[in-house]
Amino acid sequence: MWICMFYNETDSSTDVRLCQDFGLILSVFSLIYLLVCFPLGLCYNVLLVVVNLSNKVSMTMPDVYFVNMAIAGLVLNLVAPVELLSSTFTRWHAWEYNNEVYITLLILFNISSLVIMYSTTLLSLDYYIERALPRTYMSSVYNTKHVCGFIWGGAVLTSFSSLLFYVCNHISTKMVECSKMQNKEAADAIMMFIGYVVPAVAVLYAFVLILRIRKESTPLDQDSARLDPSIHRLLLASVCVQFVLWTPYYMTLLVDTVAGAPGYISKAHYLPTYYFLTCVSKLLAFSSSFAMPLMYRQMNKNFSNKLQRLLRRLHCRDQSCPHERSTMQQVMT
Repeated sequence: MWICMFYNETDSSTDVRLCQDFGLILSVFSLIYLLVCFPLGLCYNVLLVVVNLSNKVSMTMPDVYFVNMAIAGLVLNLVAPVELLSSTFTRWHAWEYNNEVYITLLILFNISSLVIMYSTTLLSLDYYIERALPRTYMSSVYNTKHVCGFIWGGAVLTSFSSLLFYVCNHISTKMVECSKMQNKEAADAIMMFIGYVVPAVAVLYAFVLILRIRKESTPLDQDSARLDPSIHRLLLASVCVQFVLWTPYYMTLLVDTVAGAPGYISKAHYLPTYYFLTCVSKLLAFSSSFAMPLMYRQMNKNFSNKLQRLLRRLHCRDQSCPHERSTMQQVMT
């Protein structure tokens, strides 16, 4: 079970016991996630998507980005139980998957991580544009929907380059083309740079611009009143939570890249402490799939009103709803 299989009779009993303890702790964490976090994340992500898409007229620019992150969170919800119920994470595993399933899960995980990180990044930049140039509508809902489409396309294309490295790392070395590309560290380096370094620099730049706008009084500040004040708090919370939950995972990619450099031979992958931290970092990354919708539900003031309108619409679907029609007219005006 787990990495304890790499130990033999010559290893000390302390190392074996430490490995077994880490395996038990990781198994408990995985089961807690599957029993508590997974159903919460699944329900709230579906709720966030359905409520906003059923109230398209009242959607704002931040709503579009959070819907985009919720869809990526649903993809993580599909990947999480498959991985967490395998022998990699728990002693009481339900199945073992082959290399093809592993690569598929990894690509879906990478695509979701890129979509989440870049949605958070572009939300920060568009919030600055909305504050600095409120009359231009450069960050309108219409433009944001197209931007989110490009995010998914870019995530798929970026993951495709990593896919080549991972696939060639798991197939036979008899193929000359793939034998030259059997470099998992290159794929990790690509994901580390594109998935973490670039968004981190962009978010930092956006925050500097936002702080400068908040300090400087401009004639356009009166128009910025149409922005919900809670959006600023939601933006800060979402950026902080995303980077807190995803930073450990990308740090493990950095360690893998450095440890796997040519001429550097290390047994770090077989050390129980390192392996335990690697699995915990991935659990934290999975946790973003339920942390974001919960935070959106609590901090977005308009979400409750949208949910109530949706429930009223479902309740009186087979009969006339004059109150609903008057509400929609008020929203459109």
